[in-house]
Amino acid sequence: MKSKFPLIILLPCSFAAAQTRPVDNLVQYVKPIIGTQRMGHTYPGATVPFGMVQLSPDTDTLSYEQNGAYNKDVYKYCAGYQYDDKTIVGFSHTHFSGTGHSDLGDFLIMPTVGALQLNPGTADKPLSGYRSAFSHSNEVAEAGYYKVKLDDDHITAELTATARVGLHQYTFPASDKSHIILDLMHGIYNYDAKNVWTYVQVVNDSLVTGYRQTNGWGRTRTVYFAMSFSKPFKHYGSKDYSDKQVYRGFWRKFNQEDNFPELAGKKLRMYFDFDTRQDEKILVKFALSPASSAGALLNLRTELPGWDFEQVKQQAQQAWQHELEKIMITAKDTEAKENFYTSLYHTFINPTTYMDVDGNYKGLDQNVHKAEGFTNYTTFSLWDTYRALHPFFNLVQPKRNADMMQSMLAHFNQTALHMLPVWSHYANENWCMTGYHSVSLLADAVVKGNAPFDVNKALDACVTTASNRWFEGVGYYIDKGYVPEDKSGASVSKTLEYAYDDWAIAQMAKKLNRMDVYNTFIKRAGYYKNVFDASTGFMRPRLSDGSFKKEFDPLDTEGQGFIEGNAWNYSLYVPQAPDSLIAMMGGRKRFAAHLDSLFTMELPDKYFEHTEDITRDGIIGNYVHGNEPSHHVVYLYNWTGMPWKTQERVRMILKHQYHTGPAGLGGNDDCGQMSAWYLFSTLGFYPVAPGSDEYAIGSPAIDKAVITLENGNTFTIEAQNQGDNNVYVKQLLLNGVPYNKYTIRHADIVKGGKLVFVMSNKH
Repeated sequence: MKSKFPLIILLPCSFAAAQTRPVDNLVQYVKPIIGTQRMGHTYPGATVPFGMVQLSPDTDTLSYEQNGAYNKDVYKYCAGYQYDDKTIVGFSHTHFSGTGHSDLGDFLIMPTVGALQLNPGTADKPLSGYRSAFSHSNEVAEAGYYKVKLDDDHITAELTATARVGLHQYTFPASDKSHIILDLMHGIYNYDAKNVWTYVQVVNDSLVTGYRQTNGWGRTRTVYFAMSFSKPFKHYGSKDYSDKQVYRGFWRKFNQEDNFPELAGKKLRMYFDFDTRQDEKILVKFALSPASSAGALLNLRTELPGWDFEQVKQQAQQAWQHELEKIMITAKDTEAKENFYTSLYHTFINPTTYMDVDGNYKGLDQNVHKAEGFTNYTTFSLWDTYRALHPFFNLVQPKRNADMMQSMLAHFNQTALHMLPVWSHYANENWCMTGYHSVSLLADAVVKGNAPFDVNKALDACVTTASNRWFEGVGYYIDKGYVPEDKSGASVSKTLEYAYDDWAIAQMAKKLNRMDVYNTFIKRAGYYKNVFDASTGFMRPRLSDGSFKKEFDPLDTEGQGFIEGNAWNYSLYVPQAPDSLIAMMGGRKRFAAHLDSLFTMELPDKYFEHTEDITRDGIIGNYVHGNEPSHHVVYLYNWTGMPWKTQERVRMILKHQYHTGPAGLGGNDDCGQMSAWYLFSTLGFYPVAPGSDEYAIGSPAIDKAVITLENGNTFTIEAQNQGDNNVYVKQLLLNGVPYNKYTIRHADIVKGGKLVFVMSNKH
């Protein structure tokens, strides 16, 4: 699809002159600061859509372990930045967006003035190191651009990016002691103990290349770089903070710390010295590569050949404008637009591009591969994102999502474990969370007709993945029809999630007329029944002898067979068969009452004793919006014959869990899943069971939305009379014809048309 944005997007008046119809500057509604406080774990820095570089400030340097024990505060810094902090350590080039686990934070850069300091110092004593105090009043965070004043050194820092290159612009005071520090020890998972090796080559007085290997969450992660300065440095040096007896070896023959062109070690920090005039700007280009330092240099020279910061910033924001224009909304107030377009921004950050401009990348086998005919992606938080993010991509980013599916199939082909990804990034599998939900993504793409790859090989990969008996109790699941709690923890969650994934495989097989596969997996899709205890009305852990675990508290989250939830939440996790679940739990009336209680009960304080400092963010009664297993639950009222309850509770969740401001997310954004829930629900429908071609109808929270589809069609959603009180759907019309269903098919959307909601304050 051709771009519709003009050359300059910052002035709304430019649009009218350049186009036949005015197009709003949507970048102005993106507020990257949303979610940077408390639990959101987003970052405020500069990136482009799905970019490899996430150039952002880090505000602390906590170690994952403290005195040999897990440091719970490291959880706060999954994205490297916490809004309540008063100091900035520096600006690193890789960040997760909204995750519940930390890693990355590669290649931190910090400009300073005065006496050289090569340690970061501490938050309570910032002047003891190179960190600096800052104020939010001097901070600007926009899509593709970040700016802050470093108060202690009177330096203004500005950041922008291309897909593979971060561009820094530092405005210095007059000084003959200006420095730019490159901290090769810094990382978000663990500040100083997880660096395996670093190599640096100073090519000339303005170009530096090298790589860093880390053993953090990703055990064998290697990132290559090329760093270029707009002005030659007058001097450079380094310091190795590792045990020199062990790590320096024969290098001690030379003075490696002063102007030595090749450096290697575990714990390196470098500095580059400059003389600066008042308000002189020094720019730094920093390119990344997953394959080689030569690849990083190629990325740098290809994507960012010049030094025009404003032009690069403008191009980054044009790229965001182009993506944001995929959905044009009409809303009653600016806050609604800020929530919507910031959510859209957050969904378009991950997964991230993971290949050089020539297609090279390092695979799971640690060899260099070349992506042929697709863009290779990484950062797959699949336990979260299979629910809404990837279904959203199948609607508004189908080409990218198809490439993501091919990236996952490449992952499968490169590992000897015969597994599709579970939670993978940077050529590493982290094995985080339960299920094998990559099969759901592939099934959803195939069922919705967005699979321009060998679909039968994809199905074979799904079957192989789901047949790996060594994985997380799968052997017991296959043999017994459930995972026994005494053999594999979180057994109920695993059983329920495997059953859903198996249903998704069955739908894919049915689409491909592979009925032998269908018959096998549709049977396994019913294994959720094997962990339902009719005597309590809840899903309950069973032991290997077939009995239910005796000690059982449906409100507790610890030791009860569940992960990130309790029996109340997970007993509702049968998205593939809501009618069967409702019948099993006593029929429509009793099921609806169960849902009502979920939202209205008050949990005693004792059930929060394991949450450390996570607090009660994201919780409404016993409904946990901040944890993904509950995301489909509110739409289950549709299957009880009480759709108005879905409608009123969807609007309640939207109102209470999503706000503008730094604390505007009621839980980790989880690589865009929370934001994708918001987008679907605000538009008025939601994918309860990805792998199906149907979406459940809800209650739209904007007046109008026009979705521009990649096939050239548009689908318009109009909500007549909607407002804070008018949350009930009085009538639906699809292309002018009354529509009486409470689901809408994917095909009806992508062929274009108009869906009208007539809203009312009465159900």
